[in-house]
Formats: sequence, C-alpha cells, structure tokens
Amino acid sequence: MKVLALNGSPRKSFNTALLLSEALEGASSQGAITELIHLYDLQFKGCISCFECKRLGGKSYGQCALKDDLKPILQKAAEADAILLGSPIYLGAVTGVMHALLERLIFQYLAYNADHSSLFERKIKTGFIYTLGAPEERMKQMDFDQPARINEMVLKVIFGSSETLLVNDTYQFDDYSKYETSGVNVDAKTQRRQEVFPADCQKAYEMGRRLAES
Repeated sequence: MKVLALNGSPRKSFNTALLLSEALEGASSQGAITELIHLYDLQFKGCISCFECKRLGGKSYGQCALKDDLKPILQKAAEADAILLGSPIYLGAVTGVMHALLERLIFQYLAYNADHSSLFERKIKTGFIYTLGAPEERMKQMDFDQPARINEMVLKVIFGSSETLLVNDTYQFDDYSKYETSGVNVDAKTQRRQEVFPADCQKAYEMGRRLAES
C-alpha cells in the first residue's frame, strides 16, 4: 500500500503540513509506505489546453503531456494506492499551486464521452485536508467551503472515492504581536490552537488510517 501526500501550502511545518504528516502517521500505522511532497518546491504550471491527453491514438492519451517538475509526481499519483491532498484556503479557493496540480491531475483522466467517465483504470481512495483562518460560521457565510464540495465530487468521479477534512480558525503566526491583527481575537485563537487543533490532528490521523485500510 502506497499513500502519496501532496502539500499545497507554501509552509512546510505549519497547519496544513502538520495535518498531512498526522494523516501519514495514521496510514503508516496500517503498514502503508508514505511519501509527502511539497508542491512549492516544484516548478510547474497548470493545464495549457493542448488536449494531447484527449487525442485518440496519441502517445499521451489519458496522460498529461507537459514535461516539467510535475510529470514524475503525476506518475507517482498514478501508481499510488491512495492520494492525500492538503491546502489552505486563500481568497475562497485552494492555493495557486494546488489548483494547478488539480488541473493536471484531474483533466488527464476526464473522458470526453457521453457520461464523462474516468480514464483512470483503478478505484483508489483519496482525501483532502483544508485549513482556514476563518471560523466555521464565517466560512459558511462566505461559502468558503464550496471548493471542498466541488473537489470531493470530482475526485469521486475520477478515482472512485474521496473524503474531506475542513480545519477552521487556524493559528496563522507564531507571534501575533509582530503583525497587524487588531481584528483578530488572539486569545481565542491561541486557546483554540491549544484545545481544538490537537483534535483536528487526530481527525487527520484517522483519515490517513482509513485511506490505508484494505
């Protein structure tokens, strides 16, 4: 069992990365071989609409034809038994690199037939962890959870299974006194970090465990 995790956050040791690491620990507890890749370490772009992945009889049918740093990562994803994605929500959407990854990962497998079925030849488990600075109430008010709903639907179509973990009201800085945060209840943020985030980490661990279960 191979579980591949892709971190769409620019930070390698903060909220999203920590939750992904916890999920991989959960996967490892089931005997899975795990790997965490930080997308911001790579040089790549999103889909360029070349449509080589749709060309009948073409050498890249069902595969992204672009050759850049993402090419070997897409190959790893194709060989994985489970894929775990993670991204903060910026301006109501996943980060730019995560969106570019999703374009390249998803579109290559989306068939242009009558039912828009999947060209991915297996059924595997996928999971997506999102982190938001916004509290849950504001998230729903601003519809910031819409990307999660859409991505879960698309991942299910392509890979057969997906689950989502939304982690709200996350801690953003190690020292809030260094930044303009007059609109933030820092004491409440700190308390939530101490009391709620550990439970969120446990949820991520359990997600990873489920992804690795046979």
